[in-house]
Amino acid sequence: MSVTTSGYELKSERRTLRSAVELVSSMRFAIALLVVLAIASIVGTVLTQDDPYPNYVNQFGPFWADIFRGLSLYTVYSAWWFMLILGFLIVSISLCVVRNAPKMIADAKSWKDRVREGSLRAFHHKAEYACGGTRAEAAGRLGALLDRIGYKYVVRESGEATLIAAKRGGLAKIGYIFAHIAIVVICIGGLLDSNLPIKFQMWLFGKTPVTSNSTISEIGPEHRLSTGNPTFRGYAWVPEGQHVSTAILNQPNGSLIQDLPFSIQLDKFIVDYYSTGMPKLFASDIVITDHKTGARVPARIEVNKPFEYDGVSIYQSSFQDGGSQMTMTAWPMVGATDATVPVHGAIGGSAPLPASMPDAAGQTIEFSDFRAINVENVTNGSGKTDVRGVAAQHPVERFLENRLGSGAKSSKPVDLRNVGPSVQYKVRGSDGQAREFNNYMLPVDVDGERMFLAGVRLAPDDPFRYLRIPADQAGTVKEWMMLRAALDNPALRTQAAERFARRAVADPNPELRQHLQESAQRVMSLFAGAGEGGGKTPAGQANAGFQAIATFIDQSVPKGEQEKAASLLLRMLEGSMWELWQLAREGAGEPDASPDAATSRFVQSSINALSDSFLYGSPVYLQLDSFKQVQASVFQLTRAPGKKVVYLGSLLLVAGIFSMFFVRERRLWLWLKETSTGVSVVMAMSTARKTLDFDKEFAQTRDTVGATLGVAAHDIASAPPRGADDLTR
Repeated sequence: MSVTTSGYELKSERRTLRSAVELVSSMRFAIALLVVLAIASIVGTVLTQDDPYPNYVNQFGPFWADIFRGLSLYTVYSAWWFMLILGFLIVSISLCVVRNAPKMIADAKSWKDRVREGSLRAFHHKAEYACGGTRAEAAGRLGALLDRIGYKYVVRESGEATLIAAKRGGLAKIGYIFAHIAIVVICIGGLLDSNLPIKFQMWLFGKTPVTSNSTISEIGPEHRLSTGNPTFRGYAWVPEGQHVSTAILNQPNGSLIQDLPFSIQLDKFIVDYYSTGMPKLFASDIVITDHKTGARVPARIEVNKPFEYDGVSIYQSSFQDGGSQMTMTAWPMVGATDATVPVHGAIGGSAPLPASMPDAAGQTIEFSDFRAINVENVTNGSGKTDVRGVAAQHPVERFLENRLGSGAKSSKPVDLRNVGPSVQYKVRGSDGQAREFNNYMLPVDVDGERMFLAGVRLAPDDPFRYLRIPADQAGTVKEWMMLRAALDNPALRTQAAERFARRAVADPNPELRQHLQESAQRVMSLFAGAGEGGGKTPAGQANAGFQAIATFIDQSVPKGEQEKAASLLLRMLEGSMWELWQLAREGAGEPDASPDAATSRFVQSSINALSDSFLYGSPVYLQLDSFKQVQASVFQLTRAPGKKVVYLGSLLLVAGIFSMFFVRERRLWLWLKETSTGVSVVMAMSTARKTLDFDKEFAQTRDTVGATLGVAAHDIASAPPRGADDLTR
């Protein structure tokens, strides 16, 4: 009983194993795996891979970002499930090849010479001939014909009949095998170039990513991969005049350091531009120094033109600033002073804000980026750059909205132009909070007026919103800064209101002048964010500028009269600001400005910029005076041993598909039998894929055989099929 039971269990296990093998090696299983891989590849293409995790949090939110990270969608091509599916696909196609390749090869080698006359008469493509002479003579003529038209054949004698079995295009079945093997080879090449070898080193040798900010020389061996690492893909950042001998391999929870068998020195980074200012060439002149031999090999790397050394391919990935030196002037943005302080720094470094500046104590500048060339659309702005961050709903705000926008705001067609250098930096307070700024060195032409653009944003993903400071006749911000400081001076506001009232009221009526003076002073105080009691305006003042005037109108003027009141107050503000500007010029020892269209527009633009400046959020405006540019190249370094394997698989795939679609297997049988009047010949022909071309080929072959035998073919009455299809499969 136990023996019987054991035998039954053994047979059951064999049936289960056989069923599993048949399932894994089936076409439907392989197609299902290919569909899943295709969907995963689409996700990996659409979703940016290997970005820092905070970028995904900002893009999708914490909830979905965690879910996507749990599914490894940020590293699709190195995810465990992707590798597992790839492995199953290799096993599935390999089993399919192992099961079917021997049958296909045996079928391709077979002559199918066990056919009889009756079977040949059952074929769809057949013909019969009657000729004179002997059977041997007819067989000789037909053999020569087959040699001439490219058929291989064998001759089989069977009693009183001779069978000639011929075939052509046997590589068609080999094409199927090549195509399947090619997919396996390509997948193996993909696995070789994946991060599996790195994962194995992390599992077997305790390699862990480094998460702290440390210099390369201080990182221990547990975070470093040896120069013999078979495959990797990393990045190296090299400033001009410096060299590196390591690459950074980004990991989901840190970075691994890949030691290189050589060092890369960047001699010169080269950028060439089109006439529009758009870059057309990135190139790096480098020198490779071999650590073993000391040999120095110069090379140039361009986009899509990598350089390979010691099995490592070096690509031009991007470029960044390499520590350019900045010389800047710090202008105060708060307080009744316009005294400047020089500031020096380097990109990647930091410096404290000048302590002599109002509200600057305890804050630091972090220099993050410098661009010597900025190509902007100077006629058609694409983004809202209003630094106020409030909706333009009030009439006063609509008045301001018409004067705000990007430095490219216009209805004209797109016009790309280089607007000069810019510097990007952060001002970080003592509480750790920071705002990011992007200031252009040169004024930009905005609707016919020269403006200095000073961008600000609170988060890295936000667009910059630009404060637009009008340039004076000398092309500087000096006049606007003088006006800003004067606006923060209560005494100068009083004098400006008095001069405005005296100039506006010709009638020597002291009560009317006094009333107008008080109104003008109140408007300027509201605009300065000081109310009616004077005082200093802090950086980031919310209740100042046009917003303060709009709030005052909402609270003090009936709805039906607000539009009229806004227009009156704005005209009063412009007149008072004109007088304030003249007072500031007198204080600087400069003559009064001539009232004309240019100076009037300057005052209007200055008022708009002053209103925005209250939300600029920094106690200083840093103006770039000069710079010494240092550029850096970002190289992608890859060691990909599977690349040649993938190339081999691609060649096999091309050869297999070519064989499958362009090589057709044809088989031809000729049955020769002697009769009382001579020789009877029955011809039959078949192919794996029946096409119109094959019908033409059969007709041509039939006529050629008849011409060889010296007779014409005549139709054969179709007999019931007797296994003809089985013979040709």
